[in-house]
Amino acid sequence: MANEKDKTIDVDKLLKNKLKSLSVADLENGIAKVVSELVGEDYKCTIGEVKYTLFSGADFHVKIELTYNPQE
Repeated sequence: MANEKDKTIDVDKLLKNKLKSLSVADLENGIAKVVSELVGEDYKCTIGEVKYTLFSGADFHVKIELTYNPQE
């Protein structure tokens, strides 16, 4: 008999990887924005090849660089 507190796993939700609906550019811009806000300087982000995993994940290499602005 199953415990009422046990949660059922929604397999369809696990297998539908919503990360695939995001563009790499959106991921790069989002990461750069967060890093820039945390550090207080403008940063850019470059993402290498994205490999989507089963169970709604993704593996990729992230490169973060300070944006050079000669006017500052």
